[in-house]
Amino acid sequence: MKIFNIALLFTFLGLVVASCSSDTTVTEDPVSQSDTPTDEDSDGEAEDDPDMDGDSNDDMDGNMDDGMGDDTSSTDFMNLPVPVQLDNGMEWEFQDFSDDFEYEAPAGNLGSEFDANWYPRYHNAWLGPGRTEWDPTFPYVTNGMLHIPARKKQGTDKINMGIITNKTRIQYPVYIETRAKLMNSVLANAAWLLSPDDTQEIDFLEAYGASFSESASNPDHSWFAERIHVSHHVFIRQPFTDWQPSDSGAWYRDGTLWREEFHTYGVYWRDPWHLEYYIDGQLVRTVSGRDQIDPVFHTNSVNPGDTSNDTRTGLSKEMDIIIDAEDHEWRSNPQPGFELNTPTDNELANEANNTFLVDWIRIFKPVSSQ
Repeated sequence: MKIFNIALLFTFLGLVVASCSSDTTVTEDPVSQSDTPTDEDSDGEAEDDPDMDGDSNDDMDGNMDDGMGDDTSSTDFMNLPVPVQLDNGMEWEFQDFSDDFEYEAPAGNLGSEFDANWYPRYHNAWLGPGRTEWDPTFPYVTNGMLHIPARKKQGTDKINMGIITNKTRIQYPVYIETRAKLMNSVLANAAWLLSPDDTQEIDFLEAYGASFSESASNPDHSWFAERIHVSHHVFIRQPFTDWQPSDSGAWYRDGTLWREEFHTYGVYWRDPWHLEYYIDGQLVRTVSGRDQIDPVFHTNSVNPGDTSNDTRTGLSKEMDIIIDAEDHEWRSNPQPGFELNTPTDNELANEANNTFLVDWIRIFKPVSSQ
């Protein structure tokens, strides 16, 4: 496909390529990749966007059938092995605010089982980036699956979508993993962590599922359909400044078209300076060290961004667990040199193609086995 002018893109985004030092390592994905767009909206949300796919090889019904990409299901999600091996004397403890979505929760009347763990909204009053307008009546649970649909908001250019935020925050050391199937859409699907003050973020699933976009001048969007974005961000809110890794390893690719089946996506947040990303139980990326987590000193406890005064704290804050779909400003209102990629009314009319499915999400903490 025709990729955006990458030099222009990185100049526009102000991304900094992380420099390696003796105490930092980045393990890139096994398949060589080109650099590609990474973007943030102005409110601090990491942005990835799946595509509306017209590919004749795709499931005609979008996402609704259960492709078993990782051969797991809700029935055993508690007992599936955690792919991270702990040191001797430690073991993983399942956290009871995990969710297998084995209950019915109708849209707009989600009920007590859903309400025990989740809010059907973002973690503050913001309604979302780009054309996004999150609606608390959109998420629902049925047939053992969380459904996050997207529909055109009639009479406007907005797209109503679902989002949920867990009522329990997490902090390192922790392993979190979800089993999900992407939309066949140019909208973003995501499972991610964000600090309550919107200054620290970990994205263990961001993806653009479709290979085809009706709105784009070049409709081939297979570049995104073949990749999963795994990344993190450190922000300064005023004036707004964002940094995230821009190396190609942040866009994992192994030849899979991710929308076609369910897959598991996880991250081991070991400490403020170490992240390990897992897809289908396999380690695909490690980011470790002060100059890979925060080379621009945004997490300074004193004067954030001051590189002459190293008080960096890394990814140290409690974070909210968020699952959602989004449209992103850099795709729906692109700058010169960027490609327009936002759902058309025709594409949005197919709800099956615009529903993000989540089978389960599970959280583990390491505890002493003694």
